[in-house]
Amino acid sequence: MSPTPQQRRAARHGAGSSTSATRRGPSGGRKKPITVDAILDTAFGIVEREGYAALTMRRVATALETGPSSLYAHVVNKEDLDELLIGRLCAEIELPEPDPAHWRRQITDVCARLRDQYLRYPGISQAAFAAAPSNLDTLRVGEGMLAILLAGGVAPQAAAWAIDSLMLYVSAYSLEVSLANSRLDRDGDTSGGGWVVGRDELLRRFAALPDTFPQTKRYATELTAGTVHDRFDFTIGLMLDGLGSSDR
Repeated sequence: MSPTPQQRRAARHGAGSSTSATRRGPSGGRKKPITVDAILDTAFGIVEREGYAALTMRRVATALETGPSSLYAHVVNKEDLDELLIGRLCAEIELPEPDPAHWRRQITDVCARLRDQYLRYPGISQAAFAAAPSNLDTLRVGEGMLAILLAGGVAPQAAAWAIDSLMLYVSAYSLEVSLANSRLDRDGDTSGGGWVVGRDELLRRFAALPDTFPQTKRYATELTAGTVHDRFDFTIGLMLDGLGSSDR
């Protein structure tokens, strides 16, 4: 079995990744010590201001006024940084005591909390894709979701696969919303000139379609109804409906 990032850090650096060293800036002034927390704070700041695509180890090192090699005393690589970032977001998610009578609402709430965490930092949910988490804070959320599903009477195998599906959907949804918001901020117009358009413009485009799109033209109102979060709740509900147990 491959060692976890925590084990790799411990093996390489003895006491682990929490150690720090006092540094001095070019003028001799004291600079902020490099620690895992300092690296994460800096990384989150970069993502918040510039989006996840701007996040690299070199970019973080520059912001900390050091070289990339200094970061590797605390973070194994970019993938390790990604996992630590997602772990910190997951650490802030409050998990309810599983309630068999309200398990659907509980799962939906946990998914919404994870969604909201991702949306605080544009595109950061991309860091959660294709990851096999070893971070205890990330695993804690999966453990809590599993407990809720099992309390609701969902079979263990179905519950296990449902968690994968739910987390994948939350990550994909959050990434799409972040991309749309980024394009909207860049274009600054929803009247039809940019990639992201408003509902009125979308209705106009559907109405102008040729008659070879009869259903789209007829149901344009339904196709454009609701907020993005309305659609999020609807999709989570559909996924839960397929698990064979409900509190309705």
